Amino acid sequence: MVFENLGLIPELLESIEYMGFSETTPIQEKAIPVIMAGKDLIASAQTGTGKTAAFLLPVMNDICRKRPEHTHTLILVPTRELAIQIDQQILGLAYTLNITSIAVYGGGDGSGWEQEKVALSKGADMIVATPGRLISHLTQGYVRFDKIEMLVLDEADRMLDIGFYDDIMLIISHIPAARQTLMFSATIPYRIRSLSKKIMKNPVEISLEMSKPADGVIQSVYHLDESQKIPLINTLLGENPDHQSVLIFTSTRRKVSDVVGGLRSGKYLVEGISSALEQNEREEMLIRFRSRQCRVLVATDVLSRGIDVKDINMVINYDVPSDAEDYVHRVGRTARAEKTGIAVTLINRLDQTKMQRIEKLIGYKVNIVSLPDSVAGAIVKNRGSRSSVSDSAGEKPGNRKYHKNRSRGDWNKNSPNRKFINKT
Repeated sequence: MVFENLGLIPELLESIEYMGFSETTPIQEKAIPVIMAGKDLIASAQTGTGKTAAFLLPVMNDICRKRPEHTHTLILVPTRELAIQIDQQILGLAYTLNITSIAVYGGGDGSGWEQEKVALSKGADMIVATPGRLISHLTQGYVRFDKIEMLVLDEADRMLDIGFYDDIMLIISHIPAARQTLMFSATIPYRIRSLSKKIMKNPVEISLEMSKPADGVIQSVYHLDESQKIPLINTLLGENPDHQSVLIFTSTRRKVSDVVGGLRSGKYLVEGISSALEQNEREEMLIRFRSRQCRVLVATDVLSRGIDVKDINMVINYDVPSDAEDYVHRVGRTARAEKTGIAVTLINRLDQTKMQRIEKLIGYKVNIVSLPDSVAGAIVKNRGSRSSVSDSAGEKPGNRKYHKNRSRGDWNKNSPNRKFINKT
């Protein structure tokens, strides 16, 4: 469907066209009419499907029609990165619409507090906030939420996972009961339905196919020891110089530093980002990554959701995520907007169960790729014998780029070699 058929005002259609969009994504096509009809909505869609615009466009359309003198919409999100991303998208769409917004989040140097206070007390059209920071303002008594017309909970499942349930309920107690409520979530588990019964009125439910990476993501797996991970990544980076935007996910902040140290190069910039950094440092780092000044960014799962960087060539899972859903969000950072991208996952012996859960969730097995000779041979020098990674497959690993579709066996000697499954 084209946006012109949705009944949006001409000024907003001009902004959409200016940003280079013409046709809706499935979640936009289904959600926008429901929201414009004034109904509550629970919507689930995987990352990278355009769900942010699915609620921003009808909300901004309503603001343009009414021109309220109070805060119209409150958007609650789990992380500051997502708050910043949504606020930036609002700024892009509202460039000619005279709509005001502000992102309210903690973790900075405190310089933004007064600006947030002004917006919350005088009433920006749209407030995008993390629960903890917003509550800090609410307790001061100057926040004007008595006329809010729209409440949006984005990545609601993530907020509940983090433990924001009580904070969400406290915030909702400060806004009118007569409002429209929208809830967007990667999945709709029982706790989401339970929350919806308490804060929504007869919501429409939209659920698109979930928990599968986009079709454009070319996925592969390497079986290896921990000591082989850094050599393999360096090999992949060296063999693919055209990949100028590479995102690597680790499980802990400490590993971020270790990986950055192991990948240091005089030819390109490698940086590490985590919640340990000040907010201004993280924002500057993301700017460098977006502008391709930084080729490799190493991050914790703080960026698996809520990072909007176009044309990421490759995502590498240095550690397999414990939560299978996080795998989908990680690899969803590449191949956005119907483009293609590479997702590589590094698996040691202890990670096999995690990968099995991931493959059960996405509904197919991920292609296993042979280690390059240079990497497989490194462990031979260290141990003086062939590694079990090579022995178990019964074949000598080839020296090739990660995306060649040569299959290998699992560590289980009785399992057959697995062919690449091309997802349709």
